[in-house]
Order: sequence, then structure tokens, then C-alpha cells
Amino acid sequence: MTSILLNRRAFLGALALSASTLPAFAKARPERIVCLEWTAAEMVCGLGLYPVAVADLGGYRDWAVEPRLPDTTIDLGSRSEPNMEVIRALAPDLIVTAQGYGVDEQQMHRLAPVVTLPLYDGSSSPLNVLPAETRRLAAIMGRQNEAEALIQNASHDFDTIAKSMQGRDVPPVAVISLFDDRHVRLYGKGGLFQDVMDRVGVTNAWTGETSDWGFSTASIADLVRLEDALILSLDPVPENVSIRVRQSTLWKNLPAVRNNMIISIPPVWPYGGIGAARRFAHFMAAALNAR
Repeated sequence: MTSILLNRRAFLGALALSASTLPAFAKARPERIVCLEWTAAEMVCGLGLYPVAVADLGGYRDWAVEPRLPDTTIDLGSRSEPNMEVIRALAPDLIVTAQGYGVDEQQMHRLAPVVTLPLYDGSSSPLNVLPAETRRLAAIMGRQNEAEALIQNASHDFDTIAKSMQGRDVPPVAVISLFDDRHVRLYGKGGLFQDVMDRVGVTNAWTGETSDWGFSTASIADLVRLEDALILSLDPVPENVSIRVRQSTLWKNLPAVRNNMIISIPPVWPYGGIGAARRFAHFMAAALNAR
């Protein structure tokens, strides 16, 4: 099967683009990398190099989880306002960030070359953009072989999962995050989870309007509309929210709850890279196989 992840033309285009945009003073193979956003950190790790520092390190470990960062990783504070003094003291070879987090790039350029990943701006589906952006980052880092391995392994897994779904009675799937006891975030059109579902042949039960980031905010009552769906609830859920939800009469009376069609899955960063897409595909397949 020919996959969008193995598009040779996109690969060559990414290499040409990277050559034209690589800052003249960047190292040919930078090793001291600072990441200002979790997706950036995931992608750098996926290419075989751990960043020396990551913004909101605790959040990465809770929400993105993998690849796991070593204990020596330095926390830069807020993703929108990282600690400039710490970055300056670290003297990084490269700073990697993602579009949409309000970081003043001009300030960052004074400290090191900056790569911005435009992955979730609403202009294209994430899984279409990710291979080229992964290859662009890899070219700047001198890790093209690692990029190809990452992309090909993910494509192989997607194909394997897609084949396992063929000929089965697979229910539609909805993916939610619980942030309070009255509202949920549902992931749909324009998001990474939607792309993965499309790639492996699973129907998304949620078809509501979404933001540029690919999610909708709805009330828990709206989940009544998903009575035939398998609902995947993303961890982590704050403990106080989990307690209130379990005590909620509305929650208890949802068709999906009564029919045991809600399954918790480990954390996956919904705005992540190829690694997050692959991670979600495996968790979704495991949940479908367990029903």
C-alpha cells in the first residue's frame, strides 16, 4: 500500500526546503537542543536525541509521556514564557518550537537558530504535514536516517492495524478528554486522532465542528448522541474531576457508561508528532480488541 508517509516527492521537497532555511550559523549536527513545546520535544526525541531542556517538563511527562525524557532534562518553565536566562546559560545549538504558542521568536533568534514546526494551524491535516516536517527537522539535525526509520515504522504499524480492522464489526470511536465534571473535549476533523482513524479505517463518531486544533468542547450530556460508539477517555484525568464524574447521575446514565463502552487509555498528546500518532493507533486498536 502506498502511504502518504512514504511520499518520495515530499521527502525531496523537504530536503530542499531545509537546505534553504537552515541558519548559516547552525551546526551541521546540533547536539544541545532546547524545546519550547511538547510536540517539538517528542519529535526531537523521536530522531534519537534528547533535548537538554524542555518547557513545562512536568506537563510533558503527564500528557505526552513518550519518548520518556531523562531525569537530567532541565525545566524551562511555561511554554508561552520560557525562562530566557536559563536558555542563554545553556548555550543551545538549536531551539525547536511549534507554531501557536506565542513565543517571541525574535528573542529566541538572539540565543540560537530557531526551527518552528507549523503543524496545527488549520491549513492541512496533521498526518499530511508531519512527514515533511519531520524530515525537515531531521535534515537540520543531521538525522535523516532516523527520520526515515520513524516514518516507515509508523506506516508499517498503520497498515498492520488497518488490515486487522478489515472484515470486522468495528464500532465508531469517539475520543474525549475530561477537564471538569460538566464538559468534555472531543477530537474530530482537523486533528491528529481523526487522521489516524482515517488511516486505519475506523469511523470517528464525533462529527461536530472543530477548532483549528481539531477539537470541540461539548457538555457531558452531548455524549448521549454517541450511544453506539466506543468512547476512549484520555488520561490523565484530574483526581477531583474523576471523583465528581463517577458520582454524577448524568454520567452514570449515559448509554456508553451503562453498556460498558467507555475505556480509559494512557496519555497521548493530541497535538503530537508521528510518535504520538503511532502511540494512539496502538491504544485504539487494543481498546477495540478488548471490547
